[in-house]
Amino acid sequence: QVQLVESGGGLVQAGGSLRLSCAASGGTVSRYAMGWFRQAPGKEREFVAAITWTTKYLDSVKGRFTILRDNAKNMVYLQMNSLKPEDTAVYYCAADADSFAISVRSGVYDYWGQGTQVTVSS
Repeated sequence: QVQLVESGGGLVQAGGSLRLSCAASGGTVSRYAMGWFRQAPGKEREFVAAITWTTKYLDSVKGRFTILRDNAKNMVYLQMNSLKPEDTAVYYCAADADSFAISVRSGVYDYWGQGTQVTVSS
């Protein structure tokens, strides 16, 4: 059973930066498609970024967010720069253990973390 634990969320002013971390246990991140999703109040969960041998991003975060994987530490990160109030959401780390293909659909992912709150003030 893969367990994912996110950390690094918090309150930041617009234009600021945060780095989210996702620690994995019970599985190896290098073998999975790893993704970050977010959910704002009253909205559906949406894809933000994912990584396999390549990366994919939500259009609105391209150039501002970077997904990184540290195989030695079994960690995945989401570096978020130039944050905007519309980035405010709970951010979730997810793992797709069945495929190494990137998917933007949350239903494809098998394992999820508990989420970490990111709040960007204007």
